[in-house]
Amino acid sequence: MKAFFAIPAAGAAFFFSAWLTMMFWGILAPDLGVPKISYTKAMVVTIALWLVLAPLAGAVARRKMW
Repeated sequence: MKAFFAIPAAGAAFFFSAWLTMMFWGILAPDLGVPKISYTKAMVVTIALWLVLAPLAGAVARRKMW
């Protein structure tokens, strides 16, 4: 039953991560001199980060502890 809720939970985590990305980008943008991004662009950034970090997390999780 646990696997049944994994996909909806990942979807909710994705949208929450995109929202957090947009919020933190908006906080840091004036200090860095870059424009703020929309929620749609935050979703693209989140997808890019997930595509990079998911294989790294899988590799670290699969690594044997000596």
